[in-house]
Amino acid sequence: MDAKEPIPLSPRQAYKLLEEDSNAVLVDIRSTMEYLFVGHPVGAVHVPWIDEPNWEINPHFVTEIRKLLLGGVICDADRGCVPIILICRSGKRSLEAGKALLEAGIKNVYHVDEGFEGELDEHHHRSSVGGWRFHGLPWEQC
Repeated sequence: MDAKEPIPLSPRQAYKLLEEDSNAVLVDIRSTMEYLFVGHPVGAVHVPWIDEPNWEINPHFVTEIRKLLLGGVICDADRGCVPIILICRSGKRSLEAGKALLEAGIKNVYHVDEGFEGELDEHHHRSSVGGWRFHGLPWEQC
């Protein structure tokens, strides 16, 4: 039976998968402004799920992911494609984007369940209770 949701990974699990499988692709799906100014994981490819100026779902998202997979040339009917790991701010958008990829027939889809910045803490701050940055994983900023 095909998966209905992407496989959740903690930030450390995602980093480990990327380290162990050189073919795995980390896709940061946040807006361009988030990607550039908040920072992003080192080596992440940027394909926004929702972006400015209209803040609507990117109608070309699945196509852009397929392009990363060379149009499916590197995919296998049984195993699917190389691991695609999606990351957003807190894991909510990556879950939805992952569902869209699975519905489009792309297999081997994961998402970072804590995202890049994690959830808000009691002071409404991010990166203090979870997320890629909180765990001290490699990231960069423009």
